[in-house]
Amino acid sequence: MTEFLQQLLNGLSLGAIYALIALGYTMVYGVLRFINFAHSDVFMVGAFIGYYAGQHLPENTLGGGLVVLTAAMLGCALLGVMIERLAYRRLRGGPTLNVLITAIGVSLLLESSGQVFFGAEPRMFPAVFPAKHFAFGGLVISSNQLVVIAVALLLVVALQLIVFRTKIGTAMRAVALNPKAAQLVGINNNTVISFTFALGSALAGAGGILYALNYPSIDPLMGVMPGLKAFVAAVLGGIGNIPGAALGGLILGTVETFVGGSQFSTYKDAIAFGVLILILLFRPAGLLGKFTVEKV
Repeated sequence: MTEFLQQLLNGLSLGAIYALIALGYTMVYGVLRFINFAHSDVFMVGAFIGYYAGQHLPENTLGGGLVVLTAAMLGCALLGVMIERLAYRRLRGGPTLNVLITAIGVSLLLESSGQVFFGAEPRMFPAVFPAKHFAFGGLVISSNQLVVIAVALLLVVALQLIVFRTKIGTAMRAVALNPKAAQLVGINNNTVISFTFALGSALAGAGGILYALNYPSIDPLMGVMPGLKAFVAAVLGGIGNIPGAALGGLILGTVETFVGGSQFSTYKDAIAFGVLILILLFRPAGLLGKFTVEKV
């Protein structure tokens, strides 16, 4: 039972990170109906913003950790707006394939630029939050794991409040439902879409910091695998559905952790993508997604 609880805690911590990244995928898809494959590299940029910000702040302090987290979220929000404005805006309304190819190009650009500006060698992420361990019998709980789960929970709740309790959230849902009708009633679609990218990218930046707390070696290619798994989590929960993305992230992180602690640990990545195939075969809309009928 102790080992089970330990693996469950580890899985929830990893799943919370996947959930934050998946929320960025699902928000952009919900509004624009395309997958922003550069999102995983925004996650990487967030980790490096935290790395450089942490160099100038005292380590192992709650205040310093919150400053680093805020800096990464703001920096990634700005990067997300720039990506949308420079790379995607002119392609809006065109073939979806063009946007997908551009998204892959932006992803490769960020990875290559990261290797130029940050260096290709791995860096050790500073201990920006106080790192302590608590033992309860055979169960060992890290303060970093608690920070990851708590911050992820707060951000998911804040996102729900923004989307369903604010004017900009109402505008986001209107644009997602019918962009032309939203524009006719006075909504500035460009502003709403930029805000969506900013919000999703800020969550990716937070995910980069939380990931680096538990896996402190960062490099310019660190976002590739977490990004792919977060995409699987978004599809698992229901792409375009915010609670679904959070649920999918928690499930995938937990499954991956339990598999990693078993004799099948070498297949944990294969099992994660196998889950995606099964979901697409038996429930294409995801666990919380809704089936929609498209008129020809």
